[in-house]
Amino acid sequence: MLHFEKLLLTITLAVRVTASVTNVVPPALKGAWNDPSNYLVLEGTLTDTESITNTIAIVDQKSGAIGEPNQPVPDTAITAVDGQLTAAGSSRTSNATARRELWKRSPGIHARAPSDYELVFGGTGVGLQARDASIQGTAYLTFTLVNNATYNVEDCLNFCDQVDKCVFANLYYEYNNDALDHRETSNLKCAVYADVHSAAEKTNFGGQQLEAPPAGLTYIQQSSGWSAKSLVEPTAPDGYELTYGPTGGANNSPGYMGFAFLDRYDVDACAQECNKRGADGNGGACQYFNIWRAVVNGDPTTYSCSMYFVVSDESTAVNYGQGDLKVTFARGYQRKNYVVDGGFEGLPCSDFCYKDSYSNWVGTSPVGGNLDASIFHYQPYAHAGNGVGLLGSASGLDTLSGTLSPAQPLQTQSGKNYVINFFHASAFSGPLEANAVLEVLWNNVVVYTIHPGYSNWQFYSVPVIGQGNDVLAFRGGAAPAWSFIDDVAVFLSY
Repeated sequence: MLHFEKLLLTITLAVRVTASVTNVVPPALKGAWNDPSNYLVLEGTLTDTESITNTIAIVDQKSGAIGEPNQPVPDTAITAVDGQLTAAGSSRTSNATARRELWKRSPGIHARAPSDYELVFGGTGVGLQARDASIQGTAYLTFTLVNNATYNVEDCLNFCDQVDKCVFANLYYEYNNDALDHRETSNLKCAVYADVHSAAEKTNFGGQQLEAPPAGLTYIQQSSGWSAKSLVEPTAPDGYELTYGPTGGANNSPGYMGFAFLDRYDVDACAQECNKRGADGNGGACQYFNIWRAVVNGDPTTYSCSMYFVVSDESTAVNYGQGDLKVTFARGYQRKNYVVDGGFEGLPCSDFCYKDSYSNWVGTSPVGGNLDASIFHYQPYAHAGNGVGLLGSASGLDTLSGTLSPAQPLQTQSGKNYVINFFHASAFSGPLEANAVLEVLWNNVVVYTIHPGYSNWQFYSVPVIGQGNDVLAFRGGAAPAWSFIDDVAVFLSY
């Protein structure tokens, strides 16, 4: 038996069909969408593990200590993007350019004593025949010279302790280098890295003619490696939350947007890649990234940053590597959405229902209006999932515009930059959508207006500045020019 209010609505609509909605069954009566063809499609959007694996096989980002000592640590470099190598990933360089940040004590790390390190490999001695090699490895940071009156392990480890992200130090003598022997007065090098390396990566034997003959070629002796006994858990980037990790499995999940390789394990750099990745027309902005270290034949090779428009978790972290490639230190980070239930999925319903408000969203109609802002639970209307917001009289009884707003102010901060992301569609009633309009309000001020006319689902992004406890709202719709809104997010921006 029909509920009395729904029965009354049905009778009213049968009698009162205005000219503006002629031949259009309104949303409240399960009217059919004119062209529901571009809802979210996840088929074919799984992680492109083949492209990532193939690029790992050709990237070359190993380096070591050359040039001048005590250089500032460079910013993290991008060595490949979506299968294409950058200059930083295609040749053996020391990353001696683009240095912007001085080396400094790692934030959140207390001073470590030499006892907080352990010997990974020792040197071959300093006899005439005791030739050795220094590390050529990933995540090189910088180097210094320590007093060579003794084999000065303590000063080298103290230096590592002061360099941001340093977890490994390679200490060795370099001979026949005029700059070290005369100008610097020490030939004992301490090269530091943001990753741990093994003796198998001692591949730099010298061999350069850096002093005038009859001096010989450069050579290395007594090359030892020291690693911090414990690795520091990275702090979640601003605007992100850890979803899983570290584990030995990378995500193989839908919503994949591409990947970048980093020259060191840097969650902040990966977050920046996610933030600036162009929006996907199907799924919207990047809101999740998966960072992991690729180890090939036992040696760190690169640091993969995969990006997604769908949030994932450890349940899809099933890529453990292939052949000689092993996935290590895999972590997933979700972009923090300051809008609670931006997909309108919280409306309690099993099949089809609609309301002007519920616990997470509030719809407001102007005086004389009837359901001019509402929330529907009905999959055929949604961009993704089952929930969707509607502006314009759901019953088609007026041509007034309504307002939808989150039930509570957003937990934002004053002075921070944010971006409002959402999908919008005005295609329900075909040509009658010509006058569709939507306004985005931030603290009761219109910050963006669209006049889409007839338009299927499209992604929009609006930058704003927070005042703290900000109020977001959407206003528009004028039946039969209805506006549907879905997948609303407010992210921290940079």
